Amino acid sequence: MLARGKILFVCDDRSYVNRIKEQLSGLGEYTLITESTAQAGVMSLEHNICDLVIIRYAIPDLDILSAIGDFKKVDPDCVIVVLLEVEVEGQSNQYAEVGVFETLGWPVKTDKLKFVVEKGIKLHLLLAAGRKTVQGLKENNQALEKQNTLLAKRIEDSTGNLSRLYEDLRSTYMRTIRVLAQAIDARDHYTHSHSENVARYAVAICNQLKLPAKDVELVRQAAELHDLGKIGIGDSVLLKPSALTASEWEQIKKHPTIGAQILEPLTFLGGVVDLVRQHHEHYDGSGYPEGRKGDDILLGARIIHVADSYEAMRSARSYRKIPLMKEEAILEIKLNSGSQFDPKIVDAFLKIVDNL
Repeated sequence: MLARGKILFVCDDRSYVNRIKEQLSGLGEYTLITESTAQAGVMSLEHNICDLVIIRYAIPDLDILSAIGDFKKVDPDCVIVVLLEVEVEGQSNQYAEVGVFETLGWPVKTDKLKFVVEKGIKLHLLLAAGRKTVQGLKENNQALEKQNTLLAKRIEDSTGNLSRLYEDLRSTYMRTIRVLAQAIDARDHYTHSHSENVARYAVAICNQLKLPAKDVELVRQAAELHDLGKIGIGDSVLLKPSALTASEWEQIKKHPTIGAQILEPLTFLGGVVDLVRQHHEHYDGSGYPEGRKGDDILLGARIIHVADSYEAMRSARSYRKIPLMKEEAILEIKLNSGSQFDPKIVDAFLKIVDNL
């Protein structure tokens, strides 16, 4: 049986409500709250934490964009699905730009409804957890610095106990940061597990290069956290299905710096911070945020850049529904060897790519 979830359905047609209720009853233990107007739906959301909001587009006098904004004001992490009478090509992309998670045509196929409900509820839970983590990040940083000071003062008398305390704090903080990174990946259901895959590919390249275990672990941690800075990029830019404007692209280019700034207070992640900051630098100096070139880019960052690029090409995205074939992605890596990518890293990647 599926996990419980609460769904708000804004619809003025009882036949639609009954049909959705009937379909949901066969999918799991979901609670369905129904309202006939957007205004009533917003008021209901103020009193109920809902995992998913479904709005019927054809409600009379409904300003759908205004309604979406009202729901987002109540819950910034609100996951919204728009129910259309007829799906029109390109319409889902328009709604994605204003923060709509998915559009469904009527009548809704049960398997499609199941997929959207499951992914939407999971996304809401992860986004809510991520937002809570961000809100407590500053306090956690201060607490960790105090514990570091305490460690320094008492190290001679209680090395063993304090070391365990430090490791516990470090482990707890790393788990918190990883949850936040996973929440960022889950903002778009196409990028789920992206950071995990990048870490796996990067470690394989490190092992091919026979790097020391300490360096491999540093690269693995940085790869898991490389997109952390995307927490500072709005959904309208991050999930945009069409080409980015110049100003939107400038926002995207800030995410390595934002990620590094979030991690900088964590002194035990010193090496990770620089790898996160440099993972979009290009071998020929055309990358960002600092335009570093060649060996001036840390080796770990050059490794993560190849792994990140390959994984992105092999995955679906909001702006590209069909991923590249494996041979196509490999060819792109080869073509950009010496310009975007370090040839030495590309050679190592090509030796292990068939085993990924």
